[in-house]
Amino acid sequence: MDTIQVDIINPKATKLLKNLADLNLISIRENKIDADFLKIVNKIRAKAKKNPPALDEITKEVERVRSKRYASTKR
Repeated sequence: MDTIQVDIINPKATKLLKNLADLNLISIRENKIDADFLKIVNKIRAKAKKNPPALDEITKEVERVRSKRYASTKR
């Protein structure tokens, strides 16, 4: 048995592949790794704040972390 990965460009090809699977000429398996990854990404996105921090808030936080790091290495 040979295994190949196929990138489907046209949705009509999905129907053709399903027909081949129905005829027991091929078997179709979902890529579990990709599915698990997408579930995790969607879960993280759902928990994320709806309003991302403003640029000045990000800048202040970066400066705070840098000054703390620089102060600890300067000793």
